[in-house]
Amino acid sequence: MRIGQITGEYPPMQGGVGAFTQELARALTSLGHELFVFTDQRAAPDQGSNHVHVTADAHSWSWGTLGRIRHWAQAQKLDVVNIQYQAAAYNMAAFIHILPVRLDNTCVVTTFHDLLAPYLFPKAGPLRYQAVLTLARSSDGVIVTNRHDQERLASEKSIASLRHIPIGSNITPELAPDYNRTLWRAALGYQPRDVVVGYFGFLNASKGVETLLQGIRIARNSRQPVNLLMIGGRTGTSDPTNIVYAREVVQMVEDLNLHDYIRWTGFVDGVAVSGHLSACDMVALPYRDGASFRRGSLMAALAHGCTIITTQPEFDLPDLIGDHHARLIPPDSPTALALAIENLADNPTLCRRLGENARELSSQFAWDRIAARTAGYFQELLDSAHH
Repeated sequence: MRIGQITGEYPPMQGGVGAFTQELARALTSLGHELFVFTDQRAAPDQGSNHVHVTADAHSWSWGTLGRIRHWAQAQKLDVVNIQYQAAAYNMAAFIHILPVRLDNTCVVTTFHDLLAPYLFPKAGPLRYQAVLTLARSSDGVIVTNRHDQERLASEKSIASLRHIPIGSNITPELAPDYNRTLWRAALGYQPRDVVVGYFGFLNASKGVETLLQGIRIARNSRQPVNLLMIGGRTGTSDPTNIVYAREVVQMVEDLNLHDYIRWTGFVDGVAVSGHLSACDMVALPYRDGASFRRGSLMAALAHGCTIITTQPEFDLPDLIGDHHARLIPPDSPTALALAIENLADNPTLCRRLGENARELSSQFAWDRIAARTAGYFQELLDSAHH
């Protein structure tokens, strides 16, 4: 198949949707498909694959971009166009929601990375959801990344076809050949007895970083040698709300007098992320809306076999079992987080078991399996249209 991907961001831009699109595109080419990506002008050609062709031609996600997308889709003679949808990645552009009806004679599948109302415009939630429904109903097929979104859209009328296909880890576990965990920790300034708690991902209001900082403060007040390693960039490229939130987090670090106990890696490549995750004793991801497999940071922690502390899922997540794959705590509870850190620090056997089980669970989300399911769905839609 000749498959087109439309995405608001793509590497080297920093963002989970862009990284997802690149991983999926590469995995699809491994199955013999030809991939074409239309994206933001700040993106670059994919050096990792000769079969992923990147057109970085969106100077702004305005109505004028619609014509360039139509021309691109026609010129590439695409069998399928897959819209990777997350509102912030398109700068809240309205035209995206009617794009399927403007791509004549092309099968259009939309992947919704979440159905959440944007934090920047919380009062626009109902309006945005109606726009989401317009996009879903005008698409030939819809992919959702988690079961809750599947259940929500399944209850709506006039959606032609709906499929749940999870995301995988955007960071492939890959340690440098000379990686030495003890030396890596020492280079970060940690002593052998220090308890290193990692956090991976951008700073966003939904991720519970306030809970994380307060939990670290409580643990340190209990005389635990706890340190926090903040892995990755702070804000990403697409979501302007992250910039405002990052300022609040920095101020909170000062207010809690945690400056000496936090390291910030900044944006680093995948090998460095793997090294940092492997150097941590545990990874804390206290999402305010509960753990979800739509979270790339959780998928990365699972793939690396980390000892994970995260929040109880808001919705049913049967594959993630507390104290089997992760230590689950209530959201917005710094005390519960501090107690979990202390308990795991005192139980290395439990930590090791949680990490092993996390890595085993992550095998369900391998990119070759995700690509095969995605390509299979595309082919089903094409066969159905043909008949």
